[in-house]
Amino acid sequence: MRELQRDGRLSNQELAQRVGLTPSPCMRRVRQLEQDGVIQGYRAVIDPEAVGRGFEVLVSVEVRRDREAVEAFEAALQDIPDVIEAYRLFGSPGCLLRIAVNDLRAYERLWIEHLTALSGVTEVNSQIIMKRIKEPTGLPV
Repeated sequence: MRELQRDGRLSNQELAQRVGLTPSPCMRRVRQLEQDGVIQGYRAVIDPEAVGRGFEVLVSVEVRRDREAVEAFEAALQDIPDVIEAYRLFGSPGCLLRIAVNDLRAYERLWIEHLTALSGVTEVNSQIIMKRIKEPTGLPV
C-alpha cells in the first residue's frame, strides 16, 4: 500500500520487486485490496497552477443546525466544482471547505454568488492559503 500511495502507476513487476514478492502473488494481493475497498482508486496529481486553480482558500461555514438545512447545504456543495473538499465537523465551525480558484476576484465571485447565498448558511469565514508546507502523500501504513 505504501508503494502504491507513492506511485500508483507502478507496474506489477516493479511493485513486486519493491515489496519482495513474485508478480503473481503481488497481483493477487493488490486485487484483493481493491475488492476489499482498501484501495479505492487511482488518481493523477495535478498542478493547480497549471490548470488555473492556484488560489486556494480554507473556508469555515456555519449552517443552521437543523437536519433539512444541513442536508440541503451538503447537496448544494456537490454542484460547486470550485469546492474540492468539504468536511462536516463536530462543534464550531460546522463545516470546513477547501476551495481552488484562479485568483482573489474569482473567489470573491464564488463567495458572493454561491457560498453566502446557500440556504441555511449563517456565517462564512475565509482563510487564504499563503504557502503549502506539507503536501498530502497518503495515509501512514
